[in-house]
Amino acid sequence: MRLQPVRFRPVFGRVLSVVVALIAASALSGYLFAGDLEGLARYGWWYVLGAAAVIAMYWSPSVLVTEDEVTVQNPLATWHVPWGAIQRIDTKFALTLFTERARIEAWAAPASGRYTVFRLGPDDTKVSESAKVAGAIRPGDSLASESGQAADYIRRHWELLRDDNLLDADTRPVTRDWHVATLLALAGLTLAGILGAAL
Repeated sequence: MRLQPVRFRPVFGRVLSVVVALIAASALSGYLFAGDLEGLARYGWWYVLGAAAVIAMYWSPSVLVTEDEVTVQNPLATWHVPWGAIQRIDTKFALTLFTERARIEAWAAPASGRYTVFRLGPDDTKVSESAKVAGAIRPGDSLASESGQAADYIRRHWELLRDDNLLDADTRPVTRDWHVATLLALAGLTLAGILGAAL
């Protein structure tokens, strides 16, 4: 049975990004309506930088699970992790994929706090067997958490591949793609803000 591709992204991050972008747009509009072009040139860059940074950190990140690999898109880089490269899946602080040479934390799948356990229902603990340690699960493994939902989906397919002895056959390396455009944009906006403040 083929794995259905699923993308995990936190709703809170997208809402926060929209709110911050609207605040920044409102601030910039205020300078324009007031005719304060000097203030806009001086301080407007910082509003744009703040919105761009929040979008990079909270809108863009995701975890995409496909038949071929797990793609972890973080704010500044995207990791492509083939199934055969995954050695362990953890959720102590966030969904974390352990490979031979890298430990990859997913910005888009943070673990829940310890108080999550008080709100868990029976369905929230129906996780894969490899998530349990001494018969118990961490709060970050519960299906009520963003890390737990992503981890459970990944673990179930990983376990199927492991049980069918297919992991060893997947020898593709883990790769990382830096988000050059994002890095340049943030650096450029920072420089523009510094220069604008010096006017």
